[in-house]
Amino acid sequence: MKHAAVLGASGYTGAEAVRLILGHPKLELTAMTAYSRAGEAYSDVFRNFAGQDLPPLTTVNEVDWSAVDVVFACLPHGASQETIAKIYDKVETVIDLSADFRLSDPELYAKTYGRPHEFEGFLESRVYGLTEFSRDKLKGAKLVACPGCYPTSSMLALLPALKADLIEANHIIIDAKSGVTGAGRKAALAFAYSETTDGAQAYGIGSHRHAPEMDQAIRDFAGKSVNVRFTPHLLPMNRGMIATCHVVLKDGVSVAALRKHYTSIYANEAFVHLLEEGQVPQTRHVRGSNHCQIGIFADRVANSAVIVSVIDNLTKGSSGQAIQNYNATQGWDETLGLQHVGVFP
Repeated sequence: MKHAAVLGASGYTGAEAVRLILGHPKLELTAMTAYSRAGEAYSDVFRNFAGQDLPPLTTVNEVDWSAVDVVFACLPHGASQETIAKIYDKVETVIDLSADFRLSDPELYAKTYGRPHEFEGFLESRVYGLTEFSRDKLKGAKLVACPGCYPTSSMLALLPALKADLIEANHIIIDAKSGVTGAGRKAALAFAYSETTDGAQAYGIGSHRHAPEMDQAIRDFAGKSVNVRFTPHLLPMNRGMIATCHVVLKDGVSVAALRKHYTSIYANEAFVHLLEEGQVPQTRHVRGSNHCQIGIFADRVANSAVIVSVIDNLTKGSSGQAIQNYNATQGWDETLGLQHVGVFP
């Protein structure tokens, strides 16, 4: 049994981490922090946890780190790196869900997030935790940087084809859409009910922070230098994410061959599933689960294909993948605490 702390437990990813840890057979939750809600009972912040035996919310400085083995850091970008630096030597493992350690180049981080990286030394040893493609490096890792939700859904859709050189790397268009929880739990006019319901909108057009992360993942996992064309959209739903990837097939590659390759790559994966031919992935079928469903379709344009990937942005796109990564660092079955299927309807 390992003892876990969730930092930033008052946010959506923090709450999802708490929910999943409560169902994990080898994790016990011993500490939860929340900067603005310290001193409160967790059920007062999230009423769905009423009746659960949970520690009270505290500040980071009040945590007894001698009683913590693993930290799940669900803190805002920028705040995470400073906090992790303070506690790094006090715990066995840190699983960071923010963007602070995702980019290996500190200059690119500064350019992308508008602030310098103050702890560059951690970037050299951290493991980027796209589990299905990182598990050989995850075992025994001290610091794991969990990918963003958009890169998770998009890279699971694209990396098998890119690694096998089945598609043109410089002709990728990613059209992705997320539920409102992807923006975090905050009081902002842009995310008010009347501002988001009954409509959809593109945002971060041509400049979203996850695009450089996708470029890095393609370089590191597939050995190709690209600049992906990526546009995110906000949908009026709580949780869920869909990435529709338009690709150009290499000469001599058919959609059938592409499907056959994905079948072999994901055949033994517990959480990534290629659907039967003609079945269209839907976010409602993975809601609340750590599963990713993928569909591959022929495009009306010759030598082109459409790869569709759906995940729950809070689970496989964040806290679920964090748990999966921690399982991998310990050499445990990656499905521990994550066996549940999607909640439908």
